[in-house]
Amino acid sequence: MTTRTTFPYPTESAAIEAEQEERQIALEYLAEAWNSADTDGVDTEALAHAALFAAVATLVREYGEEAVAKLIGNIPDRISNGEYTLDRVLQ
Repeated sequence: MTTRTTFPYPTESAAIEAEQEERQIALEYLAEAWNSADTDGVDTEALAHAALFAAVATLVREYGEEAVAKLIGNIPDRISNGEYTLDRVLQ
């Protein structure tokens, strides 16, 4: 008789799915805050700069300057590849 051991840890795909869901929820919170600030008349460019600063500062606190510098260094190529273009048309 074979006994299966089950682990209390989520499978890798379940962990990835949970992380994606968490990021989607976070994005919804940020969108709500952004829209509120925009409605209150805060300049969207100022919002963007503040959001970038807060994001980078948080990442540096969590992962360190070198790791974040490497991550940020990849962003120009990702921008050029359209990863941040919300209204692009895929063919």
